[in-house]
Amino acid sequence: MSLRIAAVQHDIAWEDPVANFARLTPQIERAVAAGGGLVVLSEMFSTGFTMDSARCAEPMEGPSFQFLSEAATRHRAWLVGSIPTLWEDGIAYNTLTLVAPDGETHRYRKIHPFSFSSEPENYGAGSEFLQVKIDDVRTTFFICYDLRFADEFWRTAESTDLYVIPANWPERRRLHWRTLLRARAIENQAYVVGVNRVGQGDGLEYVGDSAVIDPWGEVLAAGASVEALLVVDVDAKTVDKTRTAFPVLQDRRN
Repeated sequence: MSLRIAAVQHDIAWEDPVANFARLTPQIERAVAAGGGLVVLSEMFSTGFTMDSARCAEPMEGPSFQFLSEAATRHRAWLVGSIPTLWEDGIAYNTLTLVAPDGETHRYRKIHPFSFSSEPENYGAGSEFLQVKIDDVRTTFFICYDLRFADEFWRTAESTDLYVIPANWPERRRLHWRTLLRARAIENQAYVVGVNRVGQGDGLEYVGDSAVIDPWGEVLAAGASVEALLVVDVDAKTVDKTRTAFPVLQDRRN
């Protein structure tokens, strides 16, 4: 059974959730109208990549969560993006939040906060993976900077058909983003969906380069510079066929 991915490459109004909810509502509607079963938004889709966690981190079921949850249940689709979230331990985490069509919620705390931008001083680090089967597609979720750390992708590869990576990856390192997305697909023989923002935020330029890549490293869809919707069907059987035809994972030494 295939899963239709609808990757929403969008701009973000800086630290203004209400404006971003208004911006994203019609984009999510278009994604669902295109048949998107899993609609993917960017990292910190409602605020931009803010380091002001004291002001911007929301409760577990705060406004950004409610926005995702209401959209998922209303449209009967899976929705995912990341939210600066204050957890029960009193620590803010960059939290990937996945909501199912029935409202069931899954969360992943970013394992690798981005030290170059002082993220570790403002957000805690997670330690647990998030792997969810969506329409028979085994899906593993990471956030932005996690993409640079191949070991976590390797550890989850055998139980993964699809990696999903929301991001705020700036233009100045766009070559790294594009290269690493393809590398993770090729070395793990899995689909990779990277969804990056566009526009300006906190003095940085973002050009998107969102992409859907197949298990052979072929780019199935990509978008740059402007807001865009990428719609691609992925199929777990393609992953199985790839790994059978060219059995790389069985030769891996962990």
